[in-house]
Amino acid sequence: MGNEAQKYVEVEVQRQDDANSNPYWEKFRVPYRPNMNVISVLMGIRENPVTVEGKQTTPVAWDMNCLEEVCGACSMVINGRPRQSCSALVDKLEQPLKLQPMSTFPVIRDLQIDRSRMFDSLKQVKAWVPIDGSYDLGEGPRMPERKREWAYELSKCMTCGVCLESCPNVNSHSDFMGPAPLSQVRLFNAHPTGAMTKDVRLNAIMTPGGLEGCGNAQNCVLACPKGIPLTTSIAALNRATTVQMFKNFFGSDHMVD
Repeated sequence: MGNEAQKYVEVEVQRQDDANSNPYWEKFRVPYRPNMNVISVLMGIRENPVTVEGKQTTPVAWDMNCLEEVCGACSMVINGRPRQSCSALVDKLEQPLKLQPMSTFPVIRDLQIDRSRMFDSLKQVKAWVPIDGSYDLGEGPRMPERKREWAYELSKCMTCGVCLESCPNVNSHSDFMGPAPLSQVRLFNAHPTGAMTKDVRLNAIMTPGGLEGCGNAQNCVLACPKGIPLTTSIAALNRATTVQMFKNFFGSDHMVD
């Protein structure tokens, strides 16, 4: 560093010892390095878990994996905004950094959360293309290029939970599954093979906690780190479920046409 004075990053972390304990705050001071992100700040705390008051404490627990904004594991609330901590650069954030777990999900410990509700919703809507069988089905049908382009945008979802955290309709008083699982219904119904069971997915989101829970706040589109057109998907599903409702009512034999 030469004669330059050491710079520090001021951090406030909302901590919680376990799922049943009360949250509390601890303040840390981490040596600054150029191009730091929030993950590197948390790693600095892990190396020297001492608060600004000089109290020895435990390292902060958080989730991470790819560090490339692909896996979605490192989601947390940074300075009041839910986002990925791997892509949150310290130089672009106000200090002190305030790190909190996403409140939509149960806290396991500190910044580590349980995103099971998202994965359970994906199971509910059957967010996969069924290809299992007694023989190799070979390559699937080709999709038109213009359809593939917007379907690819929907496929960027990494189940990070940021859209659920920003949605006012996803809370402890609601069973709304949130924007991400709904958008996946549109994605898999657009696939030529997935469309063979599109009626099953549409019926799944026509139940309580499904499509009717959306209040069109549109926070999800602004918050999504991948820029996925979530409300466009929800609008398309509104049309699709209306058609499906009439098919169900009249007992149509063209459920998946």
